[in-house]
Amino acid sequence: MSSLKNAQNRRDHKERAQPHDRRKFGILEKHKDYVVRAKAFHQKEEALKKLREKASFKNPDEFSFKMINTRMIDGVHKPKSEANKYTQEELLVMKTQDIGYVLQKLQSEKKKIDLLSSTLHLLDNQPPNKHVYFVEDREEAREIKSRASQSNKTTFEQMPKRIKRKIAASYKELEERKNRVQELEKLYNDMSLQKELQKPGRKRKLREDEILNPTTRPVYKWRAERKR
Repeated sequence: MSSLKNAQNRRDHKERAQPHDRRKFGILEKHKDYVVRAKAFHQKEEALKKLREKASFKNPDEFSFKMINTRMIDGVHKPKSEANKYTQEELLVMKTQDIGYVLQKLQSEKKKIDLLSSTLHLLDNQPPNKHVYFVEDREEAREIKSRASQSNKTTFEQMPKRIKRKIAASYKELEERKNRVQELEKLYNDMSLQKELQKPGRKRKLREDEILNPTTRPVYKWRAERKR
């Protein structure tokens, strides 16, 4: 009997749809949506309850090491500035590491540009095929020469679309890498200048009338020191 009961077609019990007069309020919330919303609400409620208990049992006279590193400003504890967190030597070491990373990326981009340029140069300048023909008269030689020039003539328009797209993408990649190299060189020069400015020694920025070769970048001059 149980097998026959399970074999019978049963009615599908569907959830109630949104009434027509309440469609202006949006989609009707189902029970599974309510369960998710209620669970999230109770989690937030429990978190707030624990925070209130923690605040009520806190001793205002309890010592904390953060009291030394903070100050009260308009009734709010604010940490001290970390501008002088590192010494001058540590900052110089970190600057050197950053410059080394930028230099490594710059050299890597230049190698990729050289490889890509050589590949595209070979595609643009392919050597023509050389064949030796033996003819009996000049008329036959002119005919063979014209036929060979037409057969060997392969222009960019005659290439398949797939090859055209690959060549165009390669040229676009080459241009993007060249722009990236220019940005990395500018960044490397700026970081090198900042590193040199952090070194000890008296220096000053030259005025425009003191620079022999005008440039947009600032130029500094260090005072000569006697080396012992």
